[in-house]
Amino acid sequence: MLEIERTANAEEAARRAAELIAAAADDAVAERGSAAIALSGGKTPWRMVEILAGLTLPWESTSLYQVDERVAPAGDPDRNLTHMVAALPLDLQARLRPMPVTDDDLEAAAARYAAELPERLDLVHLGLGPDGHTASLVPGDAVLEVTDRAVALTAERYQDRRRMTLTYPTIDAAREVMFLADGDAKRDPVARLRAGDRDIPAGRVRAERMVLVADAAALGE
Repeated sequence: MLEIERTANAEEAARRAAELIAAAADDAVAERGSAAIALSGGKTPWRMVEILAGLTLPWESTSLYQVDERVAPAGDPDRNLTHMVAALPLDLQARLRPMPVTDDDLEAAAARYAAELPERLDLVHLGLGPDGHTASLVPGDAVLEVTDRAVALTAERYQDRRRMTLTYPTIDAAREVMFLADGDAKRDPVARLRAGDRDIPAGRVRAERMVLVADAAALGE
Protein backbone atom coordinates (compact mmCIF):
# COMPACT_ATOMS: atom_id res chain seq x y z
CA MET A 1 0.00 0.00 0.00
CA LEU A 2 1.25 3.46 -0.92
CA GLU A 3 1.18 6.02 1.89
CA ILE A 4 0.81 9.69 0.94
CA GLU A 5 2.76 12.52 2.59
CA ARG A 6 1.15 15.79 1.46
CA THR A 7 3.12 19.04 1.46
CA ALA A 8 2.21 22.55 0.37
CA ASN A 9 5.06 23.14 -2.06
CA ALA A 10 8.29 21.77 -3.53
CA GLU A 11 10.48 23.14 -0.71
CA GLU A 12 8.39 21.42 1.93
CA ALA A 13 8.39 18.20 -0.09
CA ALA A 14 12.20 18.26 -0.30
CA ARG A 15 12.47 18.85 3.45
CA ARG A 16 10.02 16.10 4.33
CA ALA A 17 11.81 13.65 2.04
CA ALA A 18 15.15 14.51 3.67
CA GLU A 19 13.61 13.97 7.11
CA LEU A 20 12.34 10.53 6.12
CA ILE A 21 15.79 9.55 4.84
CA ALA A 22 17.40 10.74 8.07
CA ALA A 23 14.85 8.78 10.13
CA ALA A 24 15.50 5.62 8.11
CA ALA A 25 19.26 6.01 8.62
CA ASP A 26 18.81 6.54 12.36
CA ASP A 27 16.62 3.43 12.68
CA ALA A 28 18.95 1.29 10.60
CA VAL A 29 22.05 2.23 12.59
CA ALA A 30 20.23 1.72 15.88
CA GLU A 31 18.99 -1.72 14.82
CA ARG A 32 21.79 -3.07 12.62
CA GLY A 33 24.82 -0.81 13.10
CA SER A 34 24.85 0.69 9.60
CA ALA A 35 22.54 2.33 7.07
CA ALA A 36 22.34 1.87 3.31
CA ILE A 37 20.40 4.53 1.43
CA ALA A 38 19.98 4.68 -2.36
CA LEU A 39 19.36 8.05 -4.02
CA SER A 40 17.95 8.75 -7.46
CA GLY A 41 18.96 11.53 -9.80
CA GLY A 42 16.98 14.22 -11.58
CA LYS A 43 16.41 17.85 -10.65
CA THR A 44 13.74 17.31 -7.99
CA PRO A 45 16.04 15.72 -5.35
CA TRP A 46 18.88 18.24 -5.56
CA ARG A 47 17.30 20.41 -2.86
CA MET A 48 16.46 17.29 -0.84
CA VAL A 49 20.13 16.27 -0.75
CA GLU A 50 21.19 19.78 0.29
CA ILE A 51 18.73 19.69 3.20
CA LEU A 52 19.77 16.15 4.10
CA ALA A 53 23.40 17.26 4.38
CA GLY A 54 22.40 19.69 7.12
CA LEU A 55 20.47 17.19 9.22
CA THR A 56 21.85 15.27 12.16
CA LEU A 57 22.18 11.58 11.34
CA PRO A 58 24.85 8.91 11.81
CA TRP A 59 26.84 9.80 8.71
CA GLU A 60 29.89 7.77 9.73
CA SER A 61 27.75 4.62 9.56
CA THR A 62 25.70 5.59 6.49
CA SER A 63 26.43 4.71 2.86
CA LEU A 64 24.75 6.52 -0.03
CA TYR A 65 24.31 4.32 -3.09
CA GLN A 66 23.00 5.38 -6.47
CA VAL A 67 19.65 4.16 -7.75
CA ASP A 68 20.66 4.95 -11.32
CA GLU A 69 23.23 6.78 -13.39
CA ARG A 70 23.71 7.93 -16.95
CA VAL A 71 26.62 6.46 -18.86
CA ALA A 72 28.67 9.64 -19.24
CA PRO A 73 32.17 10.87 -18.36
CA ALA A 74 33.12 11.84 -14.81
CA GLY A 75 31.98 15.37 -14.01
CA ASP A 76 29.55 15.50 -16.92
CA PRO A 77 26.45 17.60 -16.08
CA ASP A 78 24.30 14.68 -17.25
CA ARG A 79 25.65 12.55 -14.41
CA ASN A 80 23.50 12.26 -11.29
CA LEU A 81 26.71 11.94 -9.29
CA THR A 82 27.89 15.37 -10.44
CA HIS A 83 24.89 17.00 -8.76
CA MET A 84 25.05 14.82 -5.65
CA VAL A 85 28.66 15.85 -5.11
CA ALA A 86 27.72 19.52 -5.56
CA ALA A 87 24.91 19.18 -2.99
CA LEU A 88 27.04 17.48 -0.32
CA PRO A 89 29.81 19.13 1.71
CA LEU A 90 33.29 17.71 1.24
CA ASP A 91 33.30 15.69 4.45
CA LEU A 92 30.14 13.81 3.41
CA GLN A 93 31.16 13.01 -0.14
CA ALA A 94 33.09 9.98 1.11
CA ARG A 95 29.73 8.42 2.01
CA LEU A 96 28.84 8.16 -1.70
CA ARG A 97 29.12 4.81 -3.50
CA PRO A 98 29.11 5.82 -7.18
CA MET A 99 27.94 3.55 -9.97
CA PRO A 100 30.97 2.65 -12.18
CA VAL A 101 29.56 3.93 -15.47
CA THR A 102 32.93 4.97 -16.89
CA ASP A 103 34.23 1.38 -17.06
CA ASP A 104 34.90 -0.13 -20.48
CA ASP A 105 32.96 -3.28 -19.61
CA LEU A 106 29.64 -1.94 -18.34
CA GLU A 107 28.06 -5.35 -17.80
CA ALA A 108 30.93 -6.37 -15.54
CA ALA A 109 30.74 -3.00 -13.81
CA ALA A 110 27.03 -3.48 -13.10
CA ALA A 111 27.71 -6.93 -11.66
CA ARG A 112 30.46 -5.51 -9.45
CA TYR A 113 28.19 -2.76 -8.14
CA ALA A 114 25.50 -5.33 -7.43
CA ALA A 115 28.00 -7.37 -5.39
CA GLU A 116 28.74 -4.29 -3.28
CA LEU A 117 25.11 -3.70 -2.35
CA PRO A 118 23.81 -4.92 1.01
CA GLU A 119 21.30 -7.73 1.07
CA ARG A 120 18.54 -5.15 1.63
CA LEU A 121 18.72 -1.40 1.23
CA ASP A 122 17.20 0.48 4.14
CA LEU A 123 15.57 3.13 1.96
CA VAL A 124 15.39 3.64 -1.78
CA HIS A 125 14.49 7.12 -2.92
CA LEU A 126 12.76 7.19 -6.31
CA GLY A 127 11.75 9.97 -8.63
CA LEU A 128 8.85 9.97 -11.05
CA GLY A 129 9.16 11.09 -14.65
CA PRO A 130 6.32 12.65 -16.67
CA ASP A 131 6.23 9.39 -18.67
CA GLY A 132 5.95 7.35 -15.49
CA HIS A 133 9.54 6.11 -15.41
CA THR A 134 11.32 5.67 -12.11
CA ALA A 135 15.01 4.99 -11.47
CA SER A 136 16.14 4.27 -15.05
CA LEU A 137 13.34 1.78 -15.54
CA VAL A 138 12.03 3.47 -18.65
CA PRO A 139 8.99 2.69 -20.79
CA GLY A 140 9.50 0.04 -23.45
CA ASP A 141 13.05 -0.92 -22.51
CA ALA A 142 14.09 -4.53 -21.93
CA VAL A 143 15.53 -3.52 -18.55
CA LEU A 144 11.96 -3.60 -17.21
CA GLU A 145 11.98 -7.39 -17.46
CA VAL A 146 15.32 -8.03 -15.74
CA THR A 147 14.76 -10.14 -12.63
CA ASP A 148 18.00 -12.13 -12.38
CA ARG A 149 20.31 -9.20 -11.59
CA ALA A 150 20.31 -6.53 -8.90
CA VAL A 151 21.80 -3.91 -11.24
CA ALA A 152 21.33 -3.74 -15.00
CA LEU A 153 21.81 -1.51 -18.03
CA THR A 154 19.15 -0.12 -20.29
CA ALA A 155 19.17 -1.79 -23.68
CA GLU A 156 18.57 1.49 -25.48
CA ARG A 157 19.50 5.12 -25.00
CA TYR A 158 16.97 7.19 -23.08
CA GLN A 159 17.27 10.95 -23.45
CA ASP A 160 20.51 10.35 -25.38
CA ARG A 161 22.20 8.18 -22.72
CA ARG A 162 22.27 4.55 -21.75
CA ARG A 163 21.80 4.11 -18.03
CA MET A 164 22.75 1.81 -15.19
CA THR A 165 19.95 1.15 -12.72
CA LEU A 166 18.77 -0.88 -9.78
CA THR A 167 16.22 -3.45 -10.95
CA TYR A 168 12.76 -4.16 -9.58
CA PRO A 169 13.85 -7.05 -7.33
CA THR A 170 16.43 -4.82 -5.62
CA ILE A 171 13.98 -1.95 -5.17
CA ASP A 172 11.19 -4.21 -3.99
CA ALA A 173 13.45 -5.81 -1.37
CA ALA A 174 14.18 -2.47 0.30
CA ARG A 175 12.84 -1.91 3.77
CA GLU A 176 11.27 1.32 2.53
CA VAL A 177 10.72 2.98 -0.84
CA MET A 178 10.10 6.71 -0.95
CA PHE A 179 8.87 8.46 -4.08
CA LEU A 180 9.36 12.23 -4.32
CA ALA A 181 7.38 14.30 -6.82
CA ASP A 182 6.50 17.96 -7.17
CA GLY A 183 4.98 20.30 -9.72
CA ASP A 184 2.15 20.24 -12.24
CA ALA A 185 4.15 18.10 -14.70
CA LYS A 186 3.99 15.21 -12.23
CA ARG A 187 0.21 15.30 -11.76
CA ASP A 188 -0.62 12.58 -14.30
CA PRO A 189 2.13 10.11 -13.29
CA VAL A 190 1.33 10.69 -9.61
CA ALA A 191 -2.32 9.86 -10.24
CA ARG A 192 -1.32 6.73 -12.13
CA LEU A 193 1.13 5.68 -9.42
CA ARG A 194 -1.55 6.11 -6.76
CA ALA A 195 -3.89 3.97 -8.84
CA GLY A 196 -1.28 1.20 -9.08
CA ASP A 197 -1.18 1.50 -12.88
CA ARG A 198 1.27 -1.17 -14.05
CA ASP A 199 1.38 0.38 -17.51
CA ILE A 200 3.92 2.86 -16.17
CA PRO A 201 7.24 1.62 -14.77
CA ALA A 202 6.69 3.30 -11.40
CA GLY A 203 3.43 1.43 -11.01
CA ARG A 204 5.27 -1.88 -11.04
CA VAL A 205 7.22 -1.19 -7.84
CA ARG A 206 5.93 -3.50 -5.12
CA ALA A 207 7.99 -2.88 -1.99
CA GLU A 208 6.57 -3.85 1.39
CA ARG A 209 6.50 -0.22 2.57
CA MET A 210 6.08 2.64 0.12
CA VAL A 211 5.49 6.34 0.68
CA LEU A 212 4.88 9.16 -1.78
CA VAL A 213 6.03 12.62 -0.74
CA ALA A 214 4.36 15.12 -3.05
CA ASP A 215 3.33 18.76 -3.11
CA ALA A 216 -0.16 20.06 -3.78
CA ALA A 217 0.58 20.69 -7.47
CA ALA A 218 1.69 17.12 -8.10
CA LEU A 219 -1.31 15.78 -6.20
CA GLY A 220 -3.71 18.04 -8.08
CA GLU A 221 -4.96 19.61 -4.85
